Amino acid sequence: MSISGLSGLRRLFLTCVVMSLSACAGFGGSDLKPGMSDLSDVIASMGVPAMRWKDPDGREQLAYPRGPAATQTFMVFMSPDGRLERIEKVLDMEHFARVQGGKSDMASVLRLLGPVPPQNVTYFKARDELVWSWLFCDSWNQQAFFDVLFDATTGIVRTTYQRPNYGGWRDSPPGCGH
Repeated sequence: MSISGLSGLRRLFLTCVVMSLSACAGFGGSDLKPGMSDLSDVIASMGVPAMRWKDPDGREQLAYPRGPAATQTFMVFMSPDGRLERIEKVLDMEHFARVQGGKSDMASVLRLLGPVPPQNVTYFKARDELVWSWLFCDSWNQQAFFDVLFDATTGIVRTTYQRPNYGGWRDSPPGCGH
């Protein structure tokens, strides 16, 4: 039976499974070796980064949002000589704790956590507040959001918080699948 002969629900399920598997396979990176792999190796393995920063000393940082439902972001750090230093998963409590109200700004949060999906950006005019939300897997292996609230005029972080993603079956947080 061809895909076109499947019912709509089965076709949707099959599409979701294929997309999930391709998202998992999209990271690659397991073949990269710190100190040995260069930028061309990283791009061949992981693709074009979503964001890229270059420091005055020649170091580079590349952001790769990944994972099922985009719940992971990997930061790749390159040394001044163009070799891979390390790869870090950044959507976790350790990195979230570095975002500080009254001190962190938009640029530093982007560099720490990577790009926020456009659908997860909200502006509240009455408060002149901009909210960025990253979907991640919490310590219970369920999807949650990490929200950063900025003063929209200054770009300085006002506060942060974590909340469950109630977008799952019967308004429960979906699992992360790993």
